[in-house]
Amino acid sequence: MESIPICTDAGEDEPVITTAPRRVSFRINTGNFLLEVQVEGRPGWLLACHERWNLSLGTLICRQLGYLQLAHHKGVNLTDVKVNDTQEFVQIVPNQKSSIEDMWQVRSSCASGRIVALKCSECGLRSRAARIVGGSDAPLGRWPWQVSLYLNSRHVCGGSVVAHDWIVTAAHCVHNYRRPQVSSWLVFAGIIAHVSVPQQAGAAVEKIIYHPSYDDRSHDYDIALMKLTAPLNFSDAVRAVCLPLYQQDFPHGTHCWISGWGYTRPEHVHVAEMLKEAIVPLISTKKCNSSCMYSGELTPRMLCTGYLDGKVDACQHFGPDSQRYFAA
Repeated sequence: MESIPICTDAGEDEPVITTAPRRVSFRINTGNFLLEVQVEGRPGWLLACHERWNLSLGTLICRQLGYLQLAHHKGVNLTDVKVNDTQEFVQIVPNQKSSIEDMWQVRSSCASGRIVALKCSECGLRSRAARIVGGSDAPLGRWPWQVSLYLNSRHVCGGSVVAHDWIVTAAHCVHNYRRPQVSSWLVFAGIIAHVSVPQQAGAAVEKIIYHPSYDDRSHDYDIALMKLTAPLNFSDAVRAVCLPLYQQDFPHGTHCWISGWGYTRPEHVHVAEMLKEAIVPLISTKKCNSSCMYSGELTPRMLCTGYLDGKVDACQHFGPDSQRYFAA
């Protein structure tokens, strides 16, 4: 973000730390949702005092961080948070009417004893309106982050919107196709059927980045990103998916939704025309790596889903929309 002047006007009972202007960065702590600010030249992250905080400011910060909207904000008592003696804070400057970058000052304490907790969102919002084998048709807007990846006018894989101009997909979808020109790829968002999809509705791809450690034999690190040449317009039918927290645990037995245009029956050779959806349970890595299943093929970066009797799954082994192993 831009440089933010650190102001020095405050009451005598609220010490202000005087510094020269510094570049700052905002973030939201994923564990407790506290708003934090990092000031260049200072160690650690500063907490934001709740004094003079308001809804409009929360919305502005969410948008500065690249999110679509403010989901929730509140003041949290410092007594409810573990804070060390050296913790510093930032606070909104009184009567400051300039840009969001110019409305902060660094302090050694918060007079109110409260700090800002903030939740932002541009993901996971879907319309209210199974392998995909065994799945059922999904209505428009049910999975607004689902996209279809076309190579040379043919659907080859599914993907998910993670930001206005970024798509995440499996590395095996793009690894073997990295030699053709990037212009051969198109991304179709906000669709549920491949029938009569006009080419001009596809989003052009600027570059493709697959994980540098991807192994095309074991499919470890099976993840890739597509950068679009122009941002998608978010709507009820096009939104970003929520990404899991780093090292988030997924207990076995958890039921998860899957979606895509995979084969609807194991013997089929053509992908489904309509977007399919289904619910599948997570299978523990220990069970999936047993000798009767995948004999240790799963790595720590993979998840195993489906039913042992094969009635619903995410793919016919490594076909289009293949995601038997989900890259983490």
